[in-house]
Parts: sequence; structure tokens; C-alpha cells
Amino acid sequence: MQNYNIMELMICVAARELGNGQTAGIGTGAPCAAAMLSQKTLAPDLVIMFESGGVDPLLSEIPISVGDSRTFYRALMVGSMFEIMQTCSRGMVDYAILGGAQIDMYGNINSTMLGRNYHKPAVRLPGSGGSNDFASLCWRTIIMSVQEKKRFVKRLDFMTAPGWLEGGKSREQSGLPADSGPYRVITNMAVMDFEPETKRMRVISLNRGYTFDDVQNNCEFELLSAPRIFTTKPPTAMELRILREEIDPNRNIIGR
Repeated sequence: MQNYNIMELMICVAARELGNGQTAGIGTGAPCAAAMLSQKTLAPDLVIMFESGGVDPLLSEIPISVGDSRTFYRALMVGSMFEIMQTCSRGMVDYAILGGAQIDMYGNINSTMLGRNYHKPAVRLPGSGGSNDFASLCWRTIIMSVQEKKRFVKRLDFMTAPGWLEGGKSREQSGLPADSGPYRVITNMAVMDFEPETKRMRVISLNRGYTFDDVQNNCEFELLSAPRIFTTKPPTAMELRILREEIDPNRNIIGR
């Protein structure tokens, strides 16, 4: 019997994707928990950057927002959003970890509104924040989301952050950095990447207890399948201990 929940699994999987000595632009919540876990396990020299201006703070507690004073505590640099986004535009940020209300087959993200009328939306969402800059200019974007049809849609109601746009070479042709773009999609059911030529989302790993059909049935568009689909490695006892005791002891994130 598994001794972890969906959020803990997604955070652990995301943490393993981050490289030691590299840089990551993140928001708060699950992305921040993943970055902190990565620092405490596989990537002690990972440099965490917050859109509000904090660079490489000493994170003993998980911040509640990107403007939380903890994102600046004993930081390497205390700057502004302008300086963080300028660093992204100079090609100096390796990863971005993002979420969104809607994601399409090319990894484009909507976190702005739901509905067909921007001025009178069915639901007004938080908006871009730094997600457009991060998705446009960081080299590898990791997307974290629960696997649901209402989230994995054929067509976004609004594009907040660009993925592979319309697939193929459309991202490069738009003027965005050619080698940047969506890298992984991590859900409660599977891990996906993007097929190199078409840039369409494809399943590369299934979480325990789920099949490819389960993932496909919770997605509006047709998913591709990698030549070999692996089983996602579950959280280790060490990862869970650090996550529960050091990163989020109050279960503000992992208790969702």
C-alpha cells in the first residue's frame, strides 16, 4: 500500500528533474516545495530564483507567496522582478516550474481566465505574474498539474504562457529561443514530455495504479506514447521525511 499522496508524488518527481548547479525560476506552492526538496537531496547547489527578486535565499521554511520575506532571507541577491526577468532574457535561467488552469497538447498554458469573453469571463484567474516570461525565456519548463479533462484541453480559452505554440518549429519562428520550451508535464497519473518533431505531448512514464488509457481518458486531446513507457519511481522514505518534517511540516502544500 502506498504511503504518500498525489501532491507528495508530484513534488518528488519534479524535484528529481532539477540539476545541481543550475538555476530555476519558481513560484510558491508545489514548485517551491519541489525546488527545496531538490536542494536537500540531489541538487544542493541549485539556485532558486523568485520573480519578486529573491535569488538563492536560505529557505528553512516554505514561503507563502513570491513576495514573502522568506524569499529574500540571506539571499545571494535581493533585486526586483525586472532584474529576474532580465536574467531570464539573457539565457541564464535553466528551469521554470509552472502550473495553470488549462494546458494544451503543445504545453501552452492558461492561467488568466475561463470562458470566451475576456472582459466578461466565466472565471477570472490570477493571471500571468512571471509565468509568461519564465515560459518564454527559461530553457526548460516543467508543468505541474492534476490530470483532468477540464485542464488538459484541445484549445485554451486564453494563452498566458507559450509552450511549443502550434508545434513543429512554430516556437522558433515566433522569435522565442529555439532550444527553450516545455520539457516535462508532471501529473498525478503520469509524466509526459514532447515528441521532438511535432512537439506534441507524449506519455513517457506512468504512475503506479494508472494505465495509458486512464491518462488518455482524462485528456481532451490525443496523447502520444513513447516507444517505451516506464513506471514512475515512487517517493523514497528520505524524500517523504524531508518533505513532511523540514519543508512543509504544517502540510500547507502536501495536505491539499
